[in-house]
Amino acid sequence: MSNGQSFEKRNIVNIGTMLVRWLLAVVFLYMGLSKALDPVDFLKLVREYDLTHISWLLNSIAALLPWFEVFCGLLLLAGVAVRGTALMLILMLVPFTALVLNRALDIQSAQAIAFCAVKFDCGCGAGEVFICRKLVENFILTVLAAWLMAGRGRICCARYSLI
Repeated sequence: MSNGQSFEKRNIVNIGTMLVRWLLAVVFLYMGLSKALDPVDFLKLVREYDLTHISWLLNSIAALLPWFEVFCGLLLLAGVAVRGTALMLILMLVPFTALVLNRALDIQSAQAIAFCAVKFDCGCGAGEVFICRKLVENFILTVLAAWLMAGRGRICCARYSLI
């Protein structure tokens, strides 16, 4: 492979990664704002996961998590601390996906329906969704965040890392 082809391939990867970064930014900005603008509704959805009965902790989750998602979206959009932000997204997505899966299994068991027929508002900001679609979506978001963590796509970044 010549240097010209290598340079072209590197540019394609950088542009693709920049688009991935912006896609994740838009998704998390949307999800965060949809929750932040209706905190009472989001609090009701958080309570359905039965994580804790400590009201101040539930209120804190419902009040802070949406704004943290917005903050992560803004960091990705600006290209600041991309790898750290991608790590934060993964640390949010993986446990949330496990919680959604657990809740879907409970609903499936209670209603005796096919797993992919389970539909509920998981609190992600998109309203009611079919569980199989949501699990695939979260898997894709996790893979995209992992791609950013791999250190690709420094193009159009204000500051790629904080170090």
